[in-house]
Amino acid sequence: QLGSSVEKGGPLLSKPIHGPLIVTGNLSTDLFGRNSLTPVLQIQNEGLTVEAPRKSPWLAAGLSAVLPGAGEFYAESYWKAALFLAVDVAAWALAYSFDKKGDTQTEFFQNYADQHWSVIRYAVYADSTLAPSAQTYNWLIPNTDGRKPWERINWDELHRMERDIGSLPGGVGTYYSHTLPRRPEQQYYELIGKYHQYNQGWDDAPQRFVFGDPVTTRFLYYAAERGKANVYFSDATTFVTVALVNHVASAIDAAWTASSFNKSVHASMRIQNVPTRSGLAKVPVVRVEISF
Repeated sequence: QLGSSVEKGGPLLSKPIHGPLIVTGNLSTDLFGRNSLTPVLQIQNEGLTVEAPRKSPWLAAGLSAVLPGAGEFYAESYWKAALFLAVDVAAWALAYSFDKKGDTQTEFFQNYADQHWSVIRYAVYADSTLAPSAQTYNWLIPNTDGRKPWERINWDELHRMERDIGSLPGGVGTYYSHTLPRRPEQQYYELIGKYHQYNQGWDDAPQRFVFGDPVTTRFLYYAAERGKANVYFSDATTFVTVALVNHVASAIDAAWTASSFNKSVHASMRIQNVPTRSGLAKVPVVRVEISF
């Protein structure tokens, strides 16, 4: 502060100065824009401060959890945004494709079974060859000629016969271990191509079958075709899992990317109006911030 008086005509200015001497940083104003060292008024900012906004890691994570890559895009990491989005689109597309293949294959092997496997044929063989002779099983519904085989079956009686055969001592009971679910349950189509118990329902079955004998050609073909459908559905499930993992990974990465964005160098600029005797001096002020 300059607090002393100076004589007129002396080497310094003629008026006393009280208070802080403010230097604007503008050489023209500081050296030539004043005719006295009169204290200046409060420095004022002008206009809008231009500054890069910070990113919210929580918002970034939420965006990517819904749509992979969205949080990275918000955090201005565009290449990673494109990568996560591409993985998501590809995974869901492949999941849908394999699921449709599974549906088509399922329709194929079920039609094949309906054409070549008969529950009537299976029941006739079991009743005439394996069932206890002392028992009578009314598994065939009377007056149902002309209907589909599965529509002619008294399923409760069929299951009773299967359980009785399975409880017999010796070799027969070792492979009659299941009761056939009603068509069109999924287990119906699975069991007839999985357990040798149902071999005699195929239209190329031999007259006699003992556990351990080779199953029919149709049994083996059907089992392979049903297996293809299972593989397609398994692949679809795998790609759904990939898509869900991609959502989680993208959310985590988006939060990290947003945090990294905030820990970079940020610059802002504003204009200050500095009043002087000769008018307002516009002084640019630049702020550089480094976060760690």
